[in-house]
Amino acid sequence: MHNVPGYREVAHTADWELEVWAADLPGLLQQAALGMYALAGVRLQPGPRRTCSLTLQGLDDEDLLVKFLSELLYLGNQQGLAFDTFNLYMDSGSLNARLGGAPIASQDKEIKAVTYHQLAIRRGPHGLAANVVFDV
Repeated sequence: MHNVPGYREVAHTADWELEVWAADLPGLLQQAALGMYALAGVRLQPGPRRTCSLTLQGLDDEDLLVKFLSELLYLGNQQGLAFDTFNLYMDSGSLNARLGGAPIASQDKEIKAVTYHQLAIRRGPHGLAANVVFDV
C-alpha cells in the first residue's frame, strides 16, 4: 500500500486496468477519476470552467465506485464535459460530489464502460486500494 494517493495503469490482456489508492473512499474515487481521464488522454479546453453536483448511492463501496466513474463517462459522452477538481464527501452512505471541469478539447481513446470485473476495494494500513477494469 502507498502513503500518497495515486493511480497507475496495470497491463491487461484485452481491456484497460487501473490500480488506484488513497486514504479514504472519496480520495479513492478521485484518483480513479483522474486515472480514467489519464488513460483516455482527455484534455480540457482552456477558458470558462463548469461545475456539476452529483449525489449517488451504491449497494456497497465497489458499486459506488462504478456508478461514479460511469456517471463521469456519461457526462463526457452526452455533454462533452470532463473534470479535474473534485470535492467529494460521504453522507449517510451517499456520495455527494461537487465537480469542476471544462468541455473536452480532445481525447485519445474511448472508454466504453466501467466494469465490475474482479473489483474489490482492499483495506490496508495506509487506506484503500482497488483495481478497476475498463471496457474499451
